[in-house]
Amino acid sequence: MSAEDRKKQLVRIGLMMLRTQPIHELSIDAIVSEAGVSRSVLFEYFPSKHDYYLAVISAAGRRLLRLTKPDASRPRDEQLRELLLAFVAFISRRRRAYISFVRGAAGGDDYAVEVYAQTRDTLADRVLDLLDVSDADREPAAQERMRVHAWFAYVEDLAIEWSGLPEQERRFTDQELVAHAIEALQTLRKL
Repeated sequence: MSAEDRKKQLVRIGLMMLRTQPIHELSIDAIVSEAGVSRSVLFEYFPSKHDYYLAVISAAGRRLLRLTKPDASRPRDEQLRELLLAFVAFISRRRRAYISFVRGAAGGDDYAVEVYAQTRDTLADRVLDLLDVSDADREPAAQERMRVHAWFAYVEDLAIEWSGLPEQERRFTDQELVAHAIEALQTLRKL
């Protein structure tokens, strides 16, 4: 296996394990065992456990962005709906790991804070694009950008709470959750 393929394999194993456990609970021994290599091999590619965790978290952020990228050939309102449905599905499928990611960022873990912030900024930029917001309103201190950024936190929390309910106890579908989120965004933009 080439060095690049081995590195990708180790990150892929981390992503797979991240589905069922928080990043800080990933066992290096379990990862290398799954890969069929020694700890020293992992540390050839990642100088420290922190570097490995950063690579896994970064890959998770890229995966979220890839899976939520809307089809540019569709109307903007449909693209927004697709983006949000994919976002809700991503959280629903990886709820525990996603909560760990959010809490890691909230707890100040440097590797999680940076990746989380970059991921959230990219998602906010996509929404701003779909809303056709001017460059001036995209600046970090602009009210429109701040509203969209805060709204994404609302949508994220809705998705986390909704996905934590047993399916038979959910009082609305993912489609209805997304419709509500879009309505909330429209209302928030009028304030």
